[in-house]
Amino acid sequence: MAEEVLSFETEVGRILQIVANSLYSNKEIFLRELISNASDACDKLRYAAITNPEIASEDQNYRVTITAEKNNNLLIVDDNGIGMDRAALISDLGTIARSGTGSFIEQLSGDDKKDVDLIGQFGVGFYSVFMVARNVEVISRQAGAKDAWVWKSEGTGKYSISEAEKETRGTTIKLTLKENAKEYLDDLRLRTIVTTYSDHITLPIELVGDKGTETINKASALWTRPQNEITDEQYSSFFKNMGQSLGEPWLTLHWRAEGMMEYTGLLFIPNEQPFDLFTAERSHRIKLYVKRVFITDNCEELVPPWLRFLRGLIDSQDLPLNVSRELLQSNPMLQKIRKALVSRVLGELIKKAETDQENYNNFWIKFGAVLKEGIYEDYENRDKLLKLARFRSTKKNSYISLADYITGMKDGQDTIYYITGDSEETLARSPQLEGFQSRDIEVLLLTDPVDEFWIPTITDWEGKTFKSATRLGADFSSIKSEIEKDKESTSTHSDTENLPEGVASLIAMIKLELGEKVKDVCPSNRLTDSPVCLVADEGDIDINLERILRQHRQMEKQVPRVLEINPTHPLVAALANNIGAEGAGNIITEAAWLFLDQARLLEGESLPDPVAFSKRLSELMMKNIST
Repeated sequence: MAEEVLSFETEVGRILQIVANSLYSNKEIFLRELISNASDACDKLRYAAITNPEIASEDQNYRVTITAEKNNNLLIVDDNGIGMDRAALISDLGTIARSGTGSFIEQLSGDDKKDVDLIGQFGVGFYSVFMVARNVEVISRQAGAKDAWVWKSEGTGKYSISEAEKETRGTTIKLTLKENAKEYLDDLRLRTIVTTYSDHITLPIELVGDKGTETINKASALWTRPQNEITDEQYSSFFKNMGQSLGEPWLTLHWRAEGMMEYTGLLFIPNEQPFDLFTAERSHRIKLYVKRVFITDNCEELVPPWLRFLRGLIDSQDLPLNVSRELLQSNPMLQKIRKALVSRVLGELIKKAETDQENYNNFWIKFGAVLKEGIYEDYENRDKLLKLARFRSTKKNSYISLADYITGMKDGQDTIYYITGDSEETLARSPQLEGFQSRDIEVLLLTDPVDEFWIPTITDWEGKTFKSATRLGADFSSIKSEIEKDKESTSTHSDTENLPEGVASLIAMIKLELGEKVKDVCPSNRLTDSPVCLVADEGDIDINLERILRQHRQMEKQVPRVLEINPTHPLVAALANNIGAEGAGNIITEAAWLFLDQARLLEGESLPDPVAFSKRLSELMMKNIST
């Protein structure tokens, strides 16, 4: 077959444009990525050979070989793993197939320095080679196949594929180095990089250099060694390779389970959010090994989606090596491992929360939204997750727990109040909170979309029910505001009794004018400074949840809301006093619609008829100017 020239996928081209001209200080990660890919290729072949021994029969001594040809300015990385055919070369090297990389692309800012830092932090696998190479050749022959293929590119937007000659299976990557990257032909430099990033790789990494061929890594599974023999630096290096990160792990968990079942776990919680944390797939990155043989990094049954920020591995001594995906889905041993893993992670997080609050709060800022998915999905661990949950509130500048909230509850308060929305700043200024603030009642500020889903699943916490501050029926009868204490009054204005003169009639007129645009119009016991606000009736969908569903086109028809009127507001009082005067009817009609639109704007909603709103507002301003 003649050479075929193809174009990179747009997203790949964007990455190549950044890395090809990069001055990034950690260019050496390209070798980490190539070795990691080579190791994965060997692991895949080892696993495939369990059920099909023939494909690995020619050579079962898996290894990665690095050769530096100084005279030719070539660095060669070779493996005898599973290899790639033509289709795999295109899908793996010409397009972005990895789940979540689209999210990575979205985070690119256009600032080359920041974008390269992002690439360095998360790794983009193979494409990092173009930080050091001006030309790349990938020669590969898939295990069990006779044909070989060569992929070539200068990283400038196009690549070519043609048939090639290769006597053995596996992949050979040849890098023609840039002038400023010749340091990567030095034996000592290569040895240092391998020791730093890839010492734990379980197959030999051979260096063909000035002293002949040497194995330059320990080639032992780090997780099988006793904890007291492993340094923090070695754990960190292992994490950076598995987690494709340049940062340090926030928490390291290493344990061995013995007894009814035997397995080893080595897990890490990153310091920063992985770029694919909020993709629709919600996939984890925990690798499953059986007796040190890599099985899969896509075992959904191993870790719940709400712990997908974890990195690391589980190595079982009891699962069969030829375990299929179907068997994994129903294997009771795997279910026990999952249960024990979740329990251990939550236990360690609880310890952190109790002993190092500031550090734990930093963790919660990054991963709290994901853990809250577990409150909604995992009934068995709900209580532990609620104990771990942290919140911002109207009274504290720092994060608080539910236990903290209950400790600070007012005498007579039996409800945990919360409000949901897009930002803490906007929520804190909501008129719906005025009544709570005047009574010094703390309200939790919830800004994660998942909050709308887990809250309804909780009937109570330690005997206290949850209630939205945006819902009708907030009971303040047992908690008086300072104004009510000064007046020695128990009136809440929650009904038409004891209202200021004319307000009941005004409310009736507004309700008649607005008709079906609102579900009801009633006096408010929550407003102190604002004239109006919208609230959800009992049993209706919460206001913010409706907004989220409408944004995602999961809901079309808008639910009518209850319009609350502040009986003591000067504007309301003036309108009430004007009832019966000449022209008052028209004024109240216009005021009714302005009140409703004002309440909508305060909720962050778009107005159904902005032209009419503008006209009414202009007419009102003209009347004031003319008088």
